[in-house]
Amino acid sequence: MSPNIHRDRILILDFGSQYTQLIARRIREIGVYCEIWAWDHDPAEITRYAARGIILSGGPESVLEADTPRIPPAVFELGVPILGICYGMQAMAAQLGGAVSAGREREFGYAAALPTGRCALLDGLAGDNEDPALDVWMSHGDRVDVVPPGFAVVAATQAVPVAAMADESRRWYGLQFHPEVTHTRMGDAILRRFVVQVCRCATLWTAELIIDDTVARVRAEVGSEQVLLGLSGGVDSSVVAALLHKAIGRQLLCIFVDTGLLRHREGAEVMGLFAEHMRVNVVRVDARERFLGALAGVVDPEQKRKIIGAQFIEVFEEAARRHGDIRWLAQGTIYPDVIESAGSKTGKAHVIKSHHNVGGLPERMRMQLVEPLRELFKDEVRRLGMALGLPHTMVYRHPFPGPGLGVRVLGEVTPAAVDVLARADHIYIEELRRAGLYDKVSQAFAVYLPCRSVGVVGDARAYEPVIALRAVETIDFMTAHWAHLPYEFLDLVARRIVNEVHGVSRVVYDISGKPPATIEWE
Repeated sequence: MSPNIHRDRILILDFGSQYTQLIARRIREIGVYCEIWAWDHDPAEITRYAARGIILSGGPESVLEADTPRIPPAVFELGVPILGICYGMQAMAAQLGGAVSAGREREFGYAAALPTGRCALLDGLAGDNEDPALDVWMSHGDRVDVVPPGFAVVAATQAVPVAAMADESRRWYGLQFHPEVTHTRMGDAILRRFVVQVCRCATLWTAELIIDDTVARVRAEVGSEQVLLGLSGGVDSSVVAALLHKAIGRQLLCIFVDTGLLRHREGAEVMGLFAEHMRVNVVRVDARERFLGALAGVVDPEQKRKIIGAQFIEVFEEAARRHGDIRWLAQGTIYPDVIESAGSKTGKAHVIKSHHNVGGLPERMRMQLVEPLRELFKDEVRRLGMALGLPHTMVYRHPFPGPGLGVRVLGEVTPAAVDVLARADHIYIEELRRAGLYDKVSQAFAVYLPCRSVGVVGDARAYEPVIALRAVETIDFMTAHWAHLPYEFLDLVARRIVNEVHGVSRVVYDISGKPPATIEWE
């Protein structure tokens, strides 16, 4: 029997920091399960959750202002270790009898934290006697001037008198800096000490144990009934397919809708991997003419998205009806979807997007959901994919929009334009892999521009479409820098596209960042 991988868990209360999900990912990487809840979550549920420890995130507010977030009193009554980070530390100080003031100078970036006392989280992590400072990352305005009763100052910087505080008897700690970011040199070690040594959590959150646990839960949930999955070939749906196939075998029915807007040879690759190699029960629906027909004459990108979404729902429903009364629908919902749709009941948390079901499937389908990735971050999904035997090229492929090439062909989507774009994009990605650059950029793709350019092909004048190449580097896809690919590489790709893809006269490279541009063109 597999161990209970959720037994030893950490609860993170979110005060609105841009780093909150990063805290959770760091804790998960250590091997300990954790969840993110809003700071104003029901105190009774916080108590019932029975966490081994509580982490209070940073946030953009000031504890010196009225009506800003506060730590629920129930947190202090749990008797478990607490770690406050940045705003979380300031709120601890303010609510437990210390003093917080508006900093005379804002501290943002690297700082040297000098140990001033003993602390289970920091002892032995700083440098040698000649340089005892700990390199940390600061991002704050307010500061703690006086620690609450029972606390001791255990680190300070040149700008702030309290960079860290500790109450060892109650196992409560506060850090003005951010241990979750890579800029804090020993940040991972600090978090590991908190969750493993102080909270005494076993490191059970591993890919292998997650798979075993998920397989057992799926089998218990669906029994002998069939499960339907819309397989797109993307990372999330591919991992769901592999996971459910391991759990229930032929009870899983995957429907792969070939929209005609996929990457070059993608349909054959998906069917080859899942249907032939893994023996997953997959039905391929060839709907290329249907989708391209519905898009004829349409140039507005939002209208294209709506048409593609509506067509997918119709095709998927029709295929599902042909296979009888299936009660379960599998989806690739991942943990950030859950977090971002939850928000906070007071509106303090920043809701990024509403949670969406696969393809926006209508309620009339009346199916119960199976969401085996619901607790996982994207990097965890990828690790599961590798552990399940999916190829690296599929698990670590770049993001691909739901509407596919329909929103990378600018203007009207025609069969000829899709064909040109798919082949140009294939050459670009092929050369990125060959040059060892694919995994060094976050996303790369080609775009078909709705304009023609004069060129010379052979000895003849040509007036053909233009292909734009895009490559970006980003951590969170909220902001991005254009990738500085080598000139020699871009020259090779451009020459291959013009020579091998009939109907292209010119290739350009997009050097726009986000902002002001978006990553996709439409």
